[in-house]
Amino acid sequence: MKLTDEQKKEIKEQQSQQNTTKRVTAPELEKILYDAIPILDHGFIRVVDYMGDDTSVVQSARVSYGKGTKKVSTDSGLIKYLMRHWHSTPFEMCEIKYHVKLPIFIARQWIRHRTANVNEYSARYSILDKEFYLPKLENLAAQSQSNRQGRGEILEGDQAKKVLELLKNDAEQTYNNYETMLNERYDGSTIDENGIGLARELARMNLTLNTYTQWYWKTDLLNLMNFLRLRADHHAQYEIRAYADVMLDTLKKWVPVTYEAFKDYRIGGTEISSKGKEILKKLIKGENIALEKSGLSKREWNELMEAFDQKEKII
Repeated sequence: MKLTDEQKKEIKEQQSQQNTTKRVTAPELEKILYDAIPILDHGFIRVVDYMGDDTSVVQSARVSYGKGTKKVSTDSGLIKYLMRHWHSTPFEMCEIKYHVKLPIFIARQWIRHRTANVNEYSARYSILDKEFYLPKLENLAAQSQSNRQGRGEILEGDQAKKVLELLKNDAEQTYNNYETMLNERYDGSTIDENGIGLARELARMNLTLNTYTQWYWKTDLLNLMNFLRLRADHHAQYEIRAYADVMLDTLKKWVPVTYEAFKDYRIGGTEISSKGKEILKKLIKGENIALEKSGLSKREWNELMEAFDQKEKII
């Protein structure tokens, strides 16, 4: 990831600010505030603002539940209780804002989480940077034979090189055509005095989906955890998981007590159906149970066995 001199100057100016506040702050998050944390080849993520911390969650919960919380002796215990019992509103009292640079195809997957305020870089107003996401060889894989939206075996040798060549050539060719239609280069210079000069809002349609875009993404703590629960999972697409992993670390720096509860009950936990619960009871008692008598589908059975490291997987 390369930052422009203008971006470096902006970050330096932001970090040099000296502000006093009566609001709560998160010391560990303050240390990385405004930093551009590199992701993929040209992407990054920055925390640019936040509101609240673990104490804000506790404060909200005690207002909501009143005397009922006196049975919970510590803030940590209360947050664990809230997480364990799927309480939501206390976690909505904290907010965080990220500046994210990411490939367009990941942005379109990300935006499906309709629980944030988003303001994206406008390609109607400005020219997009000449930067494209090109996967590393170890992240190029064939279509999975068992998962319609996942990857299978890693591509090797000439096949992998061919894919990278196609991705690179297509991205560069379409970007060159983009500049030609605009009659303007990404650095602002004119190509030809008699060039086309097509409107930016039209020329942008020619760009490939691995072109990078940027946005500000603001959400509350509850919806951030909902996002991370899905996108930091090992089943998630690698590219969006790379962003989620960095965001997990910012969560830890921001609300460490909530992070530990989230890691325990969401990331490391699992959900089971009532039928799955009955099967577990029988397995604990040492009883044998077969798929045919379980009432579960083959996929449900395999997911249950995988979650508890059992070997009775059905192919």
